[in-house]
Amino acid sequence: MATLYDLLGVRDDASDADIKRAYRRAAMKAHPDRNMGREASAHAQFQEIKEAYAILSDPAQRSVYDAVYADEMGRLAREQEEEARLQEAARQEAYARHVGVAMHFAGQGYNRDVVFGALLASDCETQLAGRIADGAIALHQSRQSDNAMPRSAADADEAMPSSATHGAGGDESQKAGDPRHANFFSAIWHGMFGLHP
Repeated sequence: MATLYDLLGVRDDASDADIKRAYRRAAMKAHPDRNMGREASAHAQFQEIKEAYAILSDPAQRSVYDAVYADEMGRLAREQEEEARLQEAARQEAYARHVGVAMHFAGQGYNRDVVFGALLASDCETQLAGRIADGAIALHQSRQSDNAMPRSAADADEAMPSSATHGAGGDESQKAGDPRHANFFSAIWHGMFGLHP
């Protein structure tokens, strides 16, 4: 936010003499007679410079301005801090939600690609999804005592409703154990999330 001091090109602790010199310099530069072709904007700027000098050259007015400006800057700083705090709280909440998704899928025995895809589906940023997926899989594997192999994306249809994974009713090729079905589901999964087997 530009201040009267900025308008004159001086620091807020400038002396009266500095302010006077800066005013003369700024007024000459902005004078309409020296700005042929842009007289209207130069006149407006010239008026702003005159008003700034009128306030800053008067000790009483300058004191009031400094107090009001300090209050305003303090209010803006508090608003920015509150906004930053709210954004950080929202970021931490989203992170916790993504970790919960990753731990759920890792706990079900799904592999890293499935966990990663589930995070992307829950609007997690790609790089963050990769880090969370890696961490969730590593944590889950460290908890396993039998070192069982993680389930693949082809097994994920077991967690889906039958209407979402099966087309025609009793077709044996639609069962999870059928390699054609596993390849079909894997192709859909990798296509949706940009993953490659």
